[in-house]
Amino acid sequence: MKTQVAIIGAGPSGLLLGQLLAKQGIDNIIIERVSGEYILGRIRAGVLEQGMTDLLREAGVGERMDREGQVHHGVELAFNNKRVKIELEKLTGGSTVMVYGQTEVTRDLMDARDSAGLTTYYESSNVVLHDVKSDAPYVTFEQNGVEHRLDCDYIAGCDGFHGVSRQTIPESSRKEYERVYPFGWLGVLSDTPPVNDELIYCKTDRGFAMTSMRSATRSRYYLQVPLTDKVENWSDDDFWTELKRRLPDDVAAKLVTGPSIEKSIAPLRSFVCEPMQYGNLFLVGDAAHIVPPTGAKGLNLAASDVATLYKVMTRVYKEGDKECISQYSDICLRRVWHGERFSWWMTSMLHDFGQGDVHDTDAATHEKFMSSELNFYTDNEEGRRVIAMQYVGLPYEDLS
Repeated sequence: MKTQVAIIGAGPSGLLLGQLLAKQGIDNIIIERVSGEYILGRIRAGVLEQGMTDLLREAGVGERMDREGQVHHGVELAFNNKRVKIELEKLTGGSTVMVYGQTEVTRDLMDARDSAGLTTYYESSNVVLHDVKSDAPYVTFEQNGVEHRLDCDYIAGCDGFHGVSRQTIPESSRKEYERVYPFGWLGVLSDTPPVNDELIYCKTDRGFAMTSMRSATRSRYYLQVPLTDKVENWSDDDFWTELKRRLPDDVAAKLVTGPSIEKSIAPLRSFVCEPMQYGNLFLVGDAAHIVPPTGAKGLNLAASDVATLYKVMTRVYKEGDKECISQYSDICLRRVWHGERFSWWMTSMLHDFGQGDVHDTDAATHEKFMSSELNFYTDNEEGRRVIAMQYVGLPYEDLS
């Protein structure tokens, strides 16, 4: 088989890249190790920056998002028995975010790819990338016990943190930066009305909590928990009881509870791989970087990578300009490190790093620093503007 761009991974990054390339007449084939049903069963965040919503519309998959997504003009920070509104639209000169679940984004992209008759190989095994530094890279994989070879011009590694793409780059040619946090997020999805019209980030003596939503009738809530916790040890009643303890009293009084339809614990980490390109292999999204979900940057940083690679490939095939290829990693990493820093900052300010142990001097000192930081930035409009500008995201960068 032969294609122009081989895309490894059929998550939202790979599907979005494939859709955008196809709109420009650039041939692409996606290879994915799991089934489409499995991908749609993964519950992920869904706070979309303006740049991502614009990119989805450009890809021709924004109709349902615009119809069902919820535009948010602000978010709230709750701490010290008070609630502070970060007025995103007012403080940024008009920028907002949209709440639309990552599962729904993925579903829209899958439907669009199927309708366009574009090729995707699901449940592929033994995926191996070959000769990625040459002008003739190729991918081998097995499908239903039969080995296939896909020749291509370029490979986009959209296969996540545990995928084969990053591991294809020799360790001597990549540098990895990582911080693993001493806690995770216990998340519950329920068919209950959201407790608030906009997201609330809660800092408490019992740990962090967050209220979010997927629609007017479906809610998503999170609790900070130790990494040693097991999801099976958290009953629904235990979750709702603890959540109420961490919410402001007026919010807790309005909370509607119900059976969970999904419950999971996600560890938190900051991770970056440099560079994001090796020959004709490009790392995209979680294959190159992971952020704590506190800043709502993960999916949006992936979309930024997609936008950059899409522009690179368009210039290569439409204008014959291969010089721009070398810009990919530098452009992406500038935005990635902004997102990493903001996500780390929000995580540091809002979480309990001492797990409630007042005898941990370092944790107690960190808590004093971060409480002061939170007060400093929320007590005046300019401080709130700093938070708002970072939350809504930077504009996408053009190629030079």
